[in-house]
Amino acid sequence: MPRPAATAAQGTFDHRMAVFGSDDAFLAAALPFLTEGLAAPGEPAPVAIAAPARLDLLYDALGPDAERIGRVPHTDWYTGSAANAVARAAAHLATDAGPGGRVHLLMEPDWGGRAGRSARESAEWLRYEALANLLFAPFATTALCVYDTRTAGAAVVAAARRAHPHTGDYTDPAVLAAELDAVPLPEAPAHALRLTGAPEPAAVRVWAAGQGLAPADAELFGAAVAEAAAAVGPVSGALLWGAAPQCVCELRATRPVADPLAGFVPPPAPRPERGQGLWFARQVCAYVDVRDDAGGSSVRLQFT
Repeated sequence: MPRPAATAAQGTFDHRMAVFGSDDAFLAAALPFLTEGLAAPGEPAPVAIAAPARLDLLYDALGPDAERIGRVPHTDWYTGSAANAVARAAAHLATDAGPGGRVHLLMEPDWGGRAGRSARESAEWLRYEALANLLFAPFATTALCVYDTRTAGAAVVAAARRAHPHTGDYTDPAVLAAELDAVPLPEAPAHALRLTGAPEPAAVRVWAAGQGLAPADAELFGAAVAEAAAAVGPVSGALLWGAAPQCVCELRATRPVADPLAGFVPPPAPRPERGQGLWFARQVCAYVDVRDDAGGSSVRLQFT
């Protein structure tokens, strides 16, 4: 995927939003969108990623066109973090979209599940919505993000309007990301293990296993820390704390990261592999928080 600048203007990516509070209102927004996709020249059939009950509604309402629409339960599409959702979308555009990424996608994050399980998790999904305007700007994709007020809630809907260009409340993605980053992270506990320099992957693995992570997960966490350290280095020190499954490592880097897209831009092979830096770390960890300051940056990784 070409790397867009954080201040890139809107390209051909058409990022829409629909808000509804009833099944009838959902169909009123979704059916014209999917019909538009079916009629779009040079595109494969549109895909609806939504709650299973809403997929059933669509199937019943579409009539003869029902079999032409791809239908994916949102619990099957959104199976991990917001960064994992970026990888899933990038892989779909690479393998299943038309030329230039042409496809209509109706998308509903699982606000009744992972996306809505905490204020912090919701903030990560709103960051994803905002950065999508930059990440997918090079593509001729049309996305309709649907928000059910019965599950997403008024505060989430109001914030999401700022991430969608056609709402009248749109905010520059870099500005919105900076606002999310302005929320202070909890302080590291006084008992955190303090290390000098960049931590060795083996040391992190042994520590994480001692905190209760399964061997395979401890290996992944150690690799994620090493990848992040290589991407943001030089690293002057690190802190380790927490117990399985919420093991945490905070790296202290001597220079700022200064890029809201750091670790979100998919490499040519979206599957996480060693050597992909913050992308690998974001695919492995539930949270990767980057905070720049006058002396450099702090990068906090939480496994789950």
